[in-house]
Amino acid sequence: MSQDIVTHCPYCALQCGMTLRRTADLVQVLPRNFPTNRGGLCQKGWTAAELLDHPDRLTTPLLRDRPGGTLRPASWPEALDRVVTGIRRIQSAYGRDAVAVFGGGGLTNEKAYALGKFARVALGTRNIDYNGRFCMSSAAAAGMRAFGVDRGLPFPLADLGTADTLLLVGANVAETMPPLVRYLVEQRERGGTLIVVDPRATATARQATLHLQPTPGTDLAVANALLHIALAEGLVDKDYVAARTSGFDQVRRVTAGYWPARAERLSGVPVADLEAAARALGTADRAIILTARGAEQHAKGVDTVTAFVNLALALGLPGRPGSGYGCLTGQGNGQGGREHGQKADQLPGYRRIDDPAARAHVAGVWGVDPTLLPGPGVSAYELLDALGTDGGPKGLLVFGSNPVVSAPRAGRVTDRLRDLDLLVVADFVRSETAEIADVVLPTAQWAEEDGTMTNLEGRVLRRRALRPPPPGVRTDLALLADLAERLEHVDGTTLDRSRFPAAPEQVFAELRQASAGGTADYAGITWARIDAEDGVFWPCPDEAGPGTPRLFADGFPTPDGRARFLPVEHRPPAEEVCPDYPVYLTTGRVLAQYQSGAQTRRVDALRRAAPNAFVELHPDLAARLGVEDGDEVLVTSRRGEMRAPARLTPTIRPDTVFAPFHWAGAARINSVTSDALDPVSRMPEFKVCAVQVRKAPVDERHEGTS
Repeated sequence: MSQDIVTHCPYCALQCGMTLRRTADLVQVLPRNFPTNRGGLCQKGWTAAELLDHPDRLTTPLLRDRPGGTLRPASWPEALDRVVTGIRRIQSAYGRDAVAVFGGGGLTNEKAYALGKFARVALGTRNIDYNGRFCMSSAAAAGMRAFGVDRGLPFPLADLGTADTLLLVGANVAETMPPLVRYLVEQRERGGTLIVVDPRATATARQATLHLQPTPGTDLAVANALLHIALAEGLVDKDYVAARTSGFDQVRRVTAGYWPARAERLSGVPVADLEAAARALGTADRAIILTARGAEQHAKGVDTVTAFVNLALALGLPGRPGSGYGCLTGQGNGQGGREHGQKADQLPGYRRIDDPAARAHVAGVWGVDPTLLPGPGVSAYELLDALGTDGGPKGLLVFGSNPVVSAPRAGRVTDRLRDLDLLVVADFVRSETAEIADVVLPTAQWAEEDGTMTNLEGRVLRRRALRPPPPGVRTDLALLADLAERLEHVDGTTLDRSRFPAAPEQVFAELRQASAGGTADYAGITWARIDAEDGVFWPCPDEAGPGTPRLFADGFPTPDGRARFLPVEHRPPAEEVCPDYPVYLTTGRVLAQYQSGAQTRRVDALRRAAPNAFVELHPDLAARLGVEDGDEVLVTSRRGEMRAPARLTPTIRPDTVFAPFHWAGAARINSVTSDALDPVSRMPEFKVCAVQVRKAPVDERHEGTS
């Protein structure tokens, strides 16, 4: 006897549809014909069920009795008492902001919403942010200031296959979102032009009609040059610019300084390639520009994305059928996770926490006095870097994240986590962050709880439970309800458990109320509608009205209804190469692993496919360093060191090395990466820093490739 449910993959923001089949012996993944993936799955999706009954699965709380001691099994009452006692002690001594919360872009909408509410109502702390700050916060900020809204793709994914010209900037979808490649194949078979901007000749770039291979950190100069060429060759849509935008004249003046020869000197991209790209975009009936982490994870990420938005607006793409600008969201619920309260400056519905009207609306839904809600907190890295310091948080609750591996300057962040009086981690495996926690709380996995996710298109989807969690394991919603029941409300009264429901559908109903009237309005979305319509696109303010698959057809949600051009100038990365650190480092993902690797490194098939980290070098650079393929190399920056085998390839620039960020220990590349922050989004500069590369001494022991 078998049981089937239709659900979605637990990994990236494609949220591919799948069917889970449960028999007496196992859980099997079957393909499903859903609009985003049309039956396709990547290697991670096919093996997703293997973690459900993995030997590393946590099924009981763990406690550390003393600093430096080992984690031991404990009962739930003992674990929750330890957490609540620690929170009360810290807040009594240092104030409510002394306890912080760090969330994740993989949490369901319901959990993201409940976590933000818990932080502000049960803890009364302003200190909450999440790992999505490391994902697409730069594109989100650029979208908000240009369009008045942040939705990764303001059009359905299928539009990619119909584009005459498609420009991908810093996106290696062949490895990060393999089922999306079918749209690139469709586009190519229709005779379309694919342009990829990337310092590496990735699997995606190798499929391109034209590959622009800039020096890391120079994408903004490339974008301004493309707009310069479009202006010079009369490719700008003057009618669109006049009718639907503002601020173009100032952008025109700035881009006048980015003539192709100068842009070639800045970026290394040949003039002929810049001209070919501009013409392919400017002469297409349907053109789409997409940015991803390669353009965004910089200390000027917002300005870089803005430069490509300027290009899209000048060509009249946003809101035009079959055309537009979009961002490829990375994490599974990177879109929904930032819409409903995990970000330091936001309330549900993508409302600003410092907006009095927003505070009044959400406080009314929560049944609290709006004056008691805390104000904005600091961004993810700033929060992590302040942990345990004078004036910084002394306690941290982590849900759905592994900052020991994923944060920039990770050695420093790890030290900060160790300095805490209380570190609590809720997870289903012993991640590297859980290993140093004082309390570890076992939580349910994706196939053991109901909820909703919002994919990269802004399509709200249903995730369904195939089975209950194992004995001894609780859902995150139940855990938050348990903790809230033991804590006092921000006004000093006792919290009734009903204020923090553990039933996902009940939480979603409250989320709908809280988001009503906001930028990300879910008020008209119900679970029944999602089931009937293959998901519902927000904004959807009315149950009787449709969702919004395509934005901007009739205008932009700005005060004057116009999109805004903003002038931006290229500037070098925060850290340039020099004699001591003469090589650029850039980082990214590989096909068989995901994010910090805490899940995928435990799946046998994925571990076999990508067993360890590596450092990718051009053969010319390797020859200068005396390095052969497979030799272990040390990559050193001003912040730390990483060690892994060399992988020689001509697909990378000779002045650049690449390493994936999925591994811990000695192979942790985020020991090396820069903590320079974008001034607007507070995105760290993961994608470029200056390093020294040398062959590792053979007598040094190599650890940390697990």
